[in-house]
Amino acid sequence: MTLNIGGAERVIRILAGLVLIGLAATGTVGWWGWVGLVVLGTGALGWCPPYALFGINTCSTKSKG
Repeated sequence: MTLNIGGAERVIRILAGLVLIGLAATGTVGWWGWVGLVVLGTGALGWCPPYALFGINTCSTKSKG
């Protein structure tokens, strides 16, 4: 499993996931707020299955040169 999510996007996903989970836990939003678990997970792992499926990669790689 190769990383396909870049640093800034990972931070955004983690924060968005935490916010959604918090809103769902407090009952501010409906059950769909628990989707934040998926968002948090992809941000923490740095790998997104749909990105892999469609060949998207926002992770910058350092060239060895």
